[in-house]
Amino acid sequence: MDMRPPQLTDMPLDARYSAVRAHTLALAAPLSDEDCGAQSMPDASPVKWHMAHTTWFFETFILERMEPDFAPFHPAFRVLFNSYYNGVGDKHPRAQRGLLTRPAMAQVRAYRADVDARMARLLAAELDAEQRAVLEMLITLGLQHEQQHQELILTDVKHLLAQSALLPAYLDAPRAVEPTAAPVAWVNFEGGLAEIGHAGDGFCFDNELPRHKQYVAPFQLASRLVTNGEYLAFVAAGGYFNAALWLAEGWDWVRTQGVKAPFYWYQDEQGAWTEFTLHGAQPLDLDRPATHLSLFEADAYAHWAGARLPTEAEWEVASASTQLQQMFGHCWQWTSSSYAPYPGFQVAPGALGEYNGKFMLNQYVLRGSSCATPDGHTRATYRNFFPAGARWQFTGLRLARQH
Repeated sequence: MDMRPPQLTDMPLDARYSAVRAHTLALAAPLSDEDCGAQSMPDASPVKWHMAHTTWFFETFILERMEPDFAPFHPAFRVLFNSYYNGVGDKHPRAQRGLLTRPAMAQVRAYRADVDARMARLLAAELDAEQRAVLEMLITLGLQHEQQHQELILTDVKHLLAQSALLPAYLDAPRAVEPTAAPVAWVNFEGGLAEIGHAGDGFCFDNELPRHKQYVAPFQLASRLVTNGEYLAFVAAGGYFNAALWLAEGWDWVRTQGVKAPFYWYQDEQGAWTEFTLHGAQPLDLDRPATHLSLFEADAYAHWAGARLPTEAEWEVASASTQLQQMFGHCWQWTSSSYAPYPGFQVAPGALGEYNGKFMLNQYVLRGSSCATPDGHTRATYRNFFPAGARWQFTGLRLARQH
């Protein structure tokens, strides 16, 4: 099974809709119904819920608004598959999504097929220019939303399968061999007054706006991501037992959680390290970028290495440099920047305004994209965000220091 998303550039809207929706089904294809219904932790959701919620998005925000004689596929789905939109109404508790044995997967697939057929009729309907513009805007947002959940399907499934003593593989295909990591070089940036944030006519989320000026002091950025081999040296040097390297909250997290290595790393009795991957358990590849690190771990490693994490402004300024490798497509890269609104940020009206703004507290920004990220989310201005202790996503680090 190819987990790569379809190439959507220049596709007509109806073709883009069909391609994105089909790719979600393809991601679920290697899984059993039992796999799709299970929830491995409160932060992860069952695949069945992801499939239904993305369908709920189109039904709730588009069909309910624009379909003549609208009637829901099932009235209870409005509550069962609402995520966090308080403006829509009640929600099923996030931590209990794995208890939703009903509806069955077959009914969720029927729900998707029903909504897809109704969306196709709406796309083919005669609409005036204003209605057509609104429809295209809402569908584009809905597709971007579904692509976010496609990435979550992969990260949540990986966490789920890792709970089994069988350590089953999601992907049967052999894992690609990582090239030998090039030596790290430090790339200089002179700094100055820079513009960051989205510009142009292409899609962006509201948290990427508005584009604005920000001063950046001179800095250096490592030419590539930190590898497993480099991070293993930190582990071997006792990095998880040296309080001087950690933020206070991070040290408390290490002690209370008993963390001694990155997520999905395991050591056998002979001392050999194994990493659980979407391909199942694999010998630790020392040349691959270190992933599934929390902000706490990334920051502690940076201190140990005599460096620091970049700010999100530094990362964005540097993203156009041809001297930097692995900016996209490997792992999300932690920054030291708190997730906060840009100057002049405006929350959109209505329930859709709850998409990003209300989460701008107690989270940190990650930049780039990961091996699980659809292409539509690979842009220099994209602002991903997670709490400091999160590490089930494909999150890694690139070092920075002052120039």
